[in-house]
Amino acid sequence: MKAHLTERGVKGLEPGPKNIIIYDKEVVGFGVRITSGGTRAFILTYRIEARERRLTIGAWPDWSVAAAREEAKRLKREIDLGRDPMAERDEARESPNMRQLIDRYLEEHATKLAKRNRDDQESMLRKLVEPSWGPRKAAEIQPEDVDRLLGQIAKGTPGKKGRKPTPVRANRVGEILRKMFNLAIRWRIRTDNPASGFARNAEAPRDRYLSTDEIGRLSAALDAHPNRRAADAVRLILLTGARRGEVLGARWDQFDLDAAIWIKPAATIKQRRLHRAPISASAAALLRTIRLRVPEDCQWVFPGEAEGKPLQDVKRFWEDVRAKADLPAVRIHDLRHTFASLLVSGGMTLPMIGKLLGHTQVQTTQRYAHLLDDPLRAGLEQVGDLLRAKPRLVIGVGS
Repeated sequence: MKAHLTERGVKGLEPGPKNIIIYDKEVVGFGVRITSGGTRAFILTYRIEARERRLTIGAWPDWSVAAAREEAKRLKREIDLGRDPMAERDEARESPNMRQLIDRYLEEHATKLAKRNRDDQESMLRKLVEPSWGPRKAAEIQPEDVDRLLGQIAKGTPGKKGRKPTPVRANRVGEILRKMFNLAIRWRIRTDNPASGFARNAEAPRDRYLSTDEIGRLSAALDAHPNRRAADAVRLILLTGARRGEVLGARWDQFDLDAAIWIKPAATIKQRRLHRAPISASAAALLRTIRLRVPEDCQWVFPGEAEGKPLQDVKRFWEDVRAKADLPAVRIHDLRHTFASLLVSGGMTLPMIGKLLGHTQVQTTQRYAHLLDDPLRAGLEQVGDLLRAKPRLVIGVGS
């Protein structure tokens, strides 16, 4: 049945015992369907590769006749270009939402990361991203959505009163989103990355280097503390420049104390690649002392409270030692920076320092470049002393 569809005509349609479709005379395939219960909806019938498809545009009166007709014309133009609107809609309906994408990212990608990094990423995704985006389709997220969410995070954790601004954390979330959407492209969930050009917040450098006096105070506080296990862990960080997680998770089979070598397995370090690094005689001597206190059948250098597990954290211990050493703003990670600064002051080159610290990117080691000024200046002064013109004694004529 065909008719020129109008608002009055659609409103006046009487339901029958079965669904009825009345097609529009103006746009081929466009029509209105009325069910036996009286519900009216606009539809478009079309063919793709000889297969008939029927797409529901929307219900009346939410959609007017004029609006539905224009939408039908738009859809027909897409069909003429070879697209199948109904198949695309079905695909979009079945595509994963953000909660499902986060689940897949954590399961298939984050499991390959070091535990501390993996836990941190999961915390940010679950607490900062999922509450806002969870039900939304992953394919629907737009760059403006990313900017809006990161802006909220930069101002403070969404949903919390008295929230503290966290612009650096917003940058970290942006990096995770960029990686996750890159994987979504590979997984054919979407064709672009809405987080590829997210606006970064300015980050003030947080590098902190302990002075000789501060190192002395820290060493004294470590010597005096009754928790020898945690004190030795912190001292090993300072002696090797290793990351906290690498030290706490260290096993005896990673060390060759005779050769003074530490071989860190790929699974235990941030870059996920095996790292073979020499250690100092002082670090080797410390490890030999620790070995005397650890049961012979224990694989961990720093065994934890739970059987078969290493020491999990030294946060409370560090807060106590930091207070006793009068180092209120110093983080454990600053001990790694201090180790690097001591190497620089000793004349070691940046590439050598990068190799010791396990850096894979030159830019990471470049953060210590400014520390080279002092040894370079000392060398310049040495050259200057050698080349400085010597004053000559002038004897006057007729004296």
